[in-house]
Amino acid sequence: MVKVIVLGAHGQVAQLAEQMLFTDGDVQTTLFLRNAKRLAKDKDKATIIEGDTTNEAELEKAIAGQDIVYANLGGTSTIVKQAEAVIEAMKKTGVKRLIWISTLGIYDEVAGKFGEWNKSVLGNYITEYAKAAKKVEESGLDYTIIRPSWMTNKDKVDYQKTKKGQPITNTEVSRKSVASYIYKLIKKPDEDVQESIGLEKPGTQGNKPSWY
Repeated sequence: MVKVIVLGAHGQVAQLAEQMLFTDGDVQTTLFLRNAKRLAKDKDKATIIEGDTTNEAELEKAIAGQDIVYANLGGTSTIVKQAEAVIEAMKKTGVKRLIWISTLGIYDEVAGKFGEWNKSVLGNYITEYAKAAKKVEESGLDYTIIRPSWMTNKDKVDYQKTKKGQPITNTEVSRKSVASYIYKLIKKPDEDVQESIGLEKPGTQGNKPSWY
């Protein structure tokens, strides 16, 4: 039995991943979020904890005894502080495996006109998420950073991976694909350790996402 805690458990990708975890009898899931009422529907499927991901003490209490931390966090103004709190809580509790959702462009890895567009739209969001990712990379934890391309709600799993230093040229990937990769990492926790992985759907090159 593997014990997984999802931080930011109300996020769209997080909820897709959670549905996969709930149906797996070998996974015990804990959901951590600011407003527990949002996931009251899942109270019979997981342990639900209400808390603040910038509060190290609350995180430490929730993370203790877990095997894997999956952090699906947001907030441009607080993402660095959240990264610091998660890292310290994990170190104090001896939990090593971290799945960290970041954003596209934190290494200036998005190629061509798409890269220019991505930077113009995301702006400071990229800067702050890059700082948070650097904290994760320097943490000494067994992390996997995930950098999805622009996400869709398409009901299909179709993605390819790129590693840090490789360009990203495809403009989209489905949330279901990202959730499936997260679930794969939870089932195979030795995969892509201390790697920063870009996820993109092949064949979606362009100057920006087709729907934008």
